[in-house]
Amino acid sequence: MKVSIVLPTLNEEEGIGDTIDSIKKEEFERRRWDLEIVVVDGNSTDRTREIAKAKGAKIIIEPRKGYGRAYKTGLKEVEGDIIVTGDADGTYPFDKVHEYIDLLLKENLDFITTNRFAGLKHGAMSFKHFIGNFILSFTLRLLYGIKIRDSQSGMWIIRKDALNKIKPLEEFDDGMPFSEEIKIEMFRNKKIKAKEIPSCLYERKGKAKLQSWKDGWRNLKFLIKYRFKGQKKI
Repeated sequence: MKVSIVLPTLNEEEGIGDTIDSIKKEEFERRRWDLEIVVVDGNSTDRTREIAKAKGAKIIIEPRKGYGRAYKTGLKEVEGDIIVTGDADGTYPFDKVHEYIDLLLKENLDFITTNRFAGLKHGAMSFKHFIGNFILSFTLRLLYGIKIRDSQSGMWIIRKDALNKIKPLEEFDDGMPFSEEIKIEMFRNKKIKAKEIPSCLYERKGKAKLQSWKDGWRNLKFLIKYRFKGQKKI
């Protein structure tokens, strides 16, 4: 079995090295899983690509901007049977991904998303972001009936085959709403077995790219518009 880890980056030289190093490669070797690390870089002007390449990552340059755009490009390029995603800023627990994959296999799941609020570390999320995430997650639960606590989490574990059961990736949003949209598509699809699991969030390394109010407002508008576009369970 092959596992692909996809990391979107834009000027993450402070976090990319630690992020890749935190992956417990010895656990992958013990399980006889092949590992592929794919960095989808938005034309960084710092040493992000250089550091990632030195640590064995495959580099894909995606000049078109957007969080969702990076994933739409990266998810199509990977070779793994199972895909793991997350930010390259040191916040996500890549030291635990082998355990999450074990759970996916044990419970025969197709998609796992992680709940960062179950283990927020000191300084990992500002109060403003905490409130924004609470509002967005509540809205998603209210509008879609999906019982997840963290609608904005960017760490997912996906069977590659599950991507063939949802709408084409190119139809997804290019921006931050991609994170909400993929959860909606996965959880509302009757052919897919999806689950949210408790996880954690560490303090960030480097400067945040998120524009709190702008991105939060766009995410909220997306949830409302998407719900009333006539979306139906597949």
